[in-house]
Amino acid sequence: MIRLSNWFCVSLLLLAGCAIVPKPANRPPSSSPAQYTLRAEQVLQLNLPGGKEFDASGLLLTPGGDLLTINDRGPTLYRIEILSGATEANLIPIPNCFTASQLAPFSRDKTGHYDCEGIAQDAQGRLYICEEANRWILRCDPNSNLVERLPIDWSPVKSYFSSDPNASFEGIAIGNGKLYVANERSNPAIIVVDLRSLKVIDHFQVYPQKFSLLGTHYSDLSWHDGKLFVLCRQHRVVLQVDPDNHAVLAEYDYQDLEDSLGYNKQFPVGIMEGLAVDRGYFWLATDNNGFARRSHPKDIRPTLLKCPWPKEDR
Repeated sequence: MIRLSNWFCVSLLLLAGCAIVPKPANRPPSSSPAQYTLRAEQVLQLNLPGGKEFDASGLLLTPGGDLLTINDRGPTLYRIEILSGATEANLIPIPNCFTASQLAPFSRDKTGHYDCEGIAQDAQGRLYICEEANRWILRCDPNSNLVERLPIDWSPVKSYFSSDPNASFEGIAIGNGKLYVANERSNPAIIVVDLRSLKVIDHFQVYPQKFSLLGTHYSDLSWHDGKLFVLCRQHRVVLQVDPDNHAVLAEYDYQDLEDSLGYNKQFPVGIMEGLAVDRGYFWLATDNNGFARRSHPKDIRPTLLKCPWPKEDR
């Protein structure tokens, strides 16, 4: 989730000529990532649970085919129920993970509300979410109904952490026994944690070729076919990254799609915060901060986009 102050945005506009250009991605000098444009096959409005504001802040496509999301105002996971031929989808709460009673042991240490973002799942079927305000990784085992707060020592990457609790952990993904954590902005980094030892074993930065005045914001991660996919909210692109050498292999631009949704915005910022990738599609979801679309001024529902892989990339 991103909230920008008036002072910050005015300063950006006044100092545009002095903006710092991000350093190039960590890839071989002779390589250049392929660039593609995403198009939507289906556009779905996500119905609000109980009629309350819902800002989708993560996506996960499970091996069983369930598409899950989360609201940044609480730890409840929701299954997205897409009806055949529909233009909207229902959000069905998952009742046995990250409940109030399961989280009660951590209440003494909790700062503010649960600002939960990314979602991941490991090979054992356990579900993970990242909590932004406290920089927690929470894990739920649906079989035992046990929720753990993983005791990860973040000291090797603490220099990347901002004092702003809203510029913190924004997305997670799991692949090859490793947890990838997106430290969102200010000093963005992708942190790699070994899931057996719970030790930080690596960290790196990747940058789009496309320029953004507002800098690089990692807003979600997804793992597919041995590759890490990074949602860069302000650039309006998804990066496909080799997790071993950190090379950016491809860049997928969705700016035209986001613009076509026509959401009102307080500031000219990106609003995509959910990403899931499978063999057929890129799935993207908006965190529109309760703002409506200009064409539907009373409809504050988030949008889910189903985008086929570009044909030239298959």
